[in-house]
Order: sequence, then structure tokens, then C-alpha cells
Amino acid sequence: MARTVLVAALVSYSIVIALNVLTVSLPPYGTAVAITGLVLVLVLQLGHSMPGANRAPLRRRVLTLSAQALFSYLPLVVFRAEWGSMAGFLAGSLLLLLPPRVGWSLYAAVGASLLVPTLLEGYSVLDTVYLCQSTLLTGLVTFGLTRLNELVAEVHATRGELAHAAVTEERLRFARDLHDLLGFGLSTITLKSELVHRLIDSNPRRAMAEVEDVLTVSRRALGDVRRVARGFRDMSLEQEISSARSVLAAANIELEARVSAERCSPEADSVLAAVLREAVTNLLRHSQAGHCTIEAGRHGAIARLLVVNDGVRPGYRDPAPDGGSGLSNLEDRVSSIGGRLETGSGGQSTFRLLAEVPAQAGGSWRPLGGEEATVGSSAA
Repeated sequence: MARTVLVAALVSYSIVIALNVLTVSLPPYGTAVAITGLVLVLVLQLGHSMPGANRAPLRRRVLTLSAQALFSYLPLVVFRAEWGSMAGFLAGSLLLLLPPRVGWSLYAAVGASLLVPTLLEGYSVLDTVYLCQSTLLTGLVTFGLTRLNELVAEVHATRGELAHAAVTEERLRFARDLHDLLGFGLSTITLKSELVHRLIDSNPRRAMAEVEDVLTVSRRALGDVRRVARGFRDMSLEQEISSARSVLAAANIELEARVSAERCSPEADSVLAAVLREAVTNLLRHSQAGHCTIEAGRHGAIARLLVVNDGVRPGYRDPAPDGGSGLSNLEDRVSSIGGRLETGSGGQSTFRLLAEVPAQAGGSWRPLGGEEATVGSSAA
């Protein structure tokens, strides 16, 4: 639409000038030359109004501007003031193709140059002002419509890029959520399956109980996949602590959990739950832990989660492909709501993970009552 308006305006201006020229008594060949000159100026102007014309080599821009100036001023010798408005195209092209300081200076010079034919013709002051003003207005309209056309093209291109970026972001979100949600479940299934394999002969009852747990975890993992596909990413820190207690007990890892009774916003709670799930997954995969401490609570406007475990193997690297993307995903999650994530050695073969997020990020929270509740410790 913007391109159509631009072309229609340029053609309309050319028709107006053609009608002015036809009022001059000329032989047929003179009229033919005038119309040819109009067409050439219009073609040059359409080229100058094309997107990206201002990025053409300077030599080419100067050459086409010179040709347009020639066809704009030479006919003045014959047609005088009736041809004057054609210089408006030249004024607009100067603004479009040259640097602003040079372009605006030459734009003003074009307007002033039309004083010459009007004075030679003996026009009145009002007619002189009208001719100069209409020429400069033609230049402004040409410049404005051309820039509008370029901006519309840029917006359409940007919209396509934004759509592509949105698709890419959704793919990254899906991959990140799939990693965060399934990593813990698959690690739990693997751990409990190994436990069942050891117990099936010596303790069939315990093995059956662990099989039930495997089925529960696998169903939860299936539900997680469906939630990711729907874009539903709410998680519960309380549920994750309960799951962590179960899986760590199965792995003979002592757990000490201290959890504040005050609950933060659903957004912060979901992010901290994802952090805890990844922390426990990493503990199972990358350490030989015997003890783990989880502290979670609200401190003023900050919701805080601290996970510390022992049994860290110095220099250990996960041999699995893309095995180190979990913490990077968590950093993205935490930073997306204005929080921070710290990880590193806590000394004496321990690993420490600290996440702090705004307690009211993106939602409200409600106190549950009481100061702090100790979940206690459990050991298998």
C-alpha cells in the first residue's frame, strides 16, 4: 500500500506538470520532447525512491542526480515557470540520496533557484512565492512518502524476523523445559531400577514397593512432557522437596531440609522448584554424596534456595553429550525474573548452589503462618 501511494503521488505530480506544459503553445515535436522529458524525470525519481537507493555507490548517486538536474532545469528555457515544479522531484531526491547537511542545503538552493525564471517572466510576488513553495512542498512529499515506504518495508522485514525469533525461542524453551523436567525423573527411574535389580532376590517386598515408585515417577515424567508441550511450566517447590526426599532416601543419601513457612509468588516458586530439581539431578549424576542440605525460605523481598552436598569428585566432567546444559538453563530461568544463581565448590569436596529471586516476581504471595518449619532429616 505504501509503495502504491508513493507511485500514485509521483505520477499525479507528473500529470499536473504535463497539463501545465500543454497550456503552452508549442509545435507537436515540442510537446513530444516535453512529455519525453517528463517521463525521464519520473523514471529517475522512481529509481531514487526505491528502497536502498541511498546505499548505492556515491558515484552512481551523483550521476543520476546530475541527469535529473539536467532534465529539471534545461526545459525551463522553453517552458519557464510552467516547468518549475518539476524541480520538486530533484529537491526530494537530494534529501533522499545525500547526507543530511548537504541534502538540506541543496534542497534550499533548489527552491531559491526558481526565483530566476519567475523574475524573468515578471511574475508577481505572490506567484513567485507560490511557485517556490509548491516546488519545496513537492520535494517534502516525495521525501516523506519514500521514507514511509522504506519504513513499512523494514517493519515487514522485522515482523518476519520477530516471528522467526519467536519460533526459535519456543524451541529453546521446549528443549530447556524438557531437560529440566525430565532430567530428574529419568535419573530417579534409573536409580530405582538399579535398586530393584539388587533387591528382587533378597527383598521382593521392598523391590515391589520400589517398582511402584518407578511407575509413579514415570507417570509424572509423562505428565511433565505433556505440560511442556502445552507451555504449562508451573512447578511446586514443596512437591520437589518431597520428591527429593524420596529419591535421596532410595540412594542412601541423608537429607536435611529447612524450609520457611512463608510462600512466595507462583512464578518464583516455580523457578526455585526447577532449580531444586536440577540440583538433585546433578547430585545424583555427578557426585558420590552421602549428605545433602536444602534450605528454602523468604528473606524480606527475596526468595532464597540453598543446596549443599558432599561427595564431589575433583575434576569430574559429565561424559554425556550436552551434559552440562542444566546449570546454563537454570541461569536463564533465574535471570528471566530478575534473580541470580551462584554455583561452585563449598570446600571439603562439597558443592554449593544458591538461587535468589524476587519473592513477588510476576505475582502475589500469601503467608502460611509461623516463622520457620524444619522438615527434618531422613536417611535410608
